[in-house]
Amino acid sequence: MSAHRQPLDARATAVMVLLCTVWAMQQIAVKLGAPDMPPLLQVGLRSGASALLLALLMAWRGERLHWRGGAWRAGALVGLLFGLEFVVVGEGLRHTSASHMVVFLYTAPIFAALGLHWRLPAERLRPLQWAGIALAFGGIAWAFLGHGRPAASVGGNALLGDALGLLGGAAWGATTVAVRCSRLASAPAGETLLWQLLGGCVLALGAAFASGQTGFTPTPALGVNLLFQAVVVSFASYLAWFWLLRRYLASRLGVFSFLTPLLGVALGVALLGEPLEPGFVQGAVLALAGIVLVSGHAWVAQALAAWAPRRLFRR
Repeated sequence: MSAHRQPLDARATAVMVLLCTVWAMQQIAVKLGAPDMPPLLQVGLRSGASALLLALLMAWRGERLHWRGGAWRAGALVGLLFGLEFVVVGEGLRHTSASHMVVFLYTAPIFAALGLHWRLPAERLRPLQWAGIALAFGGIAWAFLGHGRPAASVGGNALLGDALGLLGGAAWGATTVAVRCSRLASAPAGETLLWQLLGGCVLALGAAFASGQTGFTPTPALGVNLLFQAVVVSFASYLAWFWLLRRYLASRLGVFSFLTPLLGVALGVALLGEPLEPGFVQGAVLALAGIVLVSGHAWVAQALAAWAPRRLFRR
């Protein structure tokens, strides 16, 4: 396939909006299923089911995991980091709201940008990106210190849940760095995703059994919920994302992905009745603005360059 990437068209825009909605529903689905099954157990089971589906698809395509030449070490590291993200998110959802979790989890681009700046000369941060990092961390601090923690959280310790969400974002960012700085950077997307799903399955199920979070109540609603998480969220949506990355400009797709935390907050309020605390909303807006500057700096710089001459001309 040609290395040329297309600008976004109507089809890509529609698919990205759908994907962002699906990803926003991820934390909502886990929260909805929590009364019948602990979040850690949900995450472990959905990862295992998705890994099985992906392995069958790879076998049908004639693809396989590469073990020689140390390739398995990169896969194991990525799986470990991705599994850590799943574990802390699953545990964090026992304590904080889904809307809080999705915002703190999507700080991942900040941590990825810092790690890539350190590891790859081509990924050095620009001044606009450093400003975005400062803005994002200021927003995170404001969200943590803001008034009105969610009183209706499951575990009663929302601050712990938020901190675990932020740790999940750091683990996700570290996963991105590990992929970019290893042999997986040139590996097929299915291979990278399979390592991640296997890591998520092993670590989440291990944590669930170690902490005694294995009891569940089988209900039709829980079955549908797990099916949605395994087939739609962890399998189909990621394959669709990789399909988009092979055809369209990644920078434009990345800007669209910031819809996810916004949709996650809105759906948490609409479907779960979660409260919106003013301090958290203010901090979240600052954090998301900073993330846009970090990940979409090229797009922001281009927009500013196009806007400035018109502004001067009007004067």
